[in-house]
Amino acid sequence: MQGSCLCGQVRYHVTQLKTKIVHCHCNTCQKAHAAAYNTTAGVAPEHIKWLQGEHLLTGFESSPGKVRYFCSKCGTHLIAKKQGAPHWVLRVATLDDEPNQLPSSSIWCAHKRPWLQNNPDLIQFDEWEK
Repeated sequence: MQGSCLCGQVRYHVTQLKTKIVHCHCNTCQKAHAAAYNTTAGVAPEHIKWLQGEHLLTGFESSPGKVRYFCSKCGTHLIAKKQGAPHWVLRVATLDDEPNQLPSSSIWCAHKRPWLQNNPDLIQFDEWEK
């Protein structure tokens, strides 16, 4: 599976995911991604190869021992590395290819914000104004 950042200057290839895909609702993911949750999956370091732009990755230690890496040009978060963890945390929405699995669960649900929850009664648009 190939993936990239928003500006396309950082590109990677993942041969397989190590863990199931999950939606993380923790406060840190909400702030880091400016969203209600972030969709992640673990990937073993040996299963990810940077195709271009690895030198553009900048790290930020968001909590002790956990560094989030993002493109220094466009700000897209791509992976996180936690000290001592056997895998890296991939931001699944940065995949350009279909991962062939759906999210299996939501984690850190105690941090969910009620006003950010999906409401099935909201009006939906296939696209938005250009």
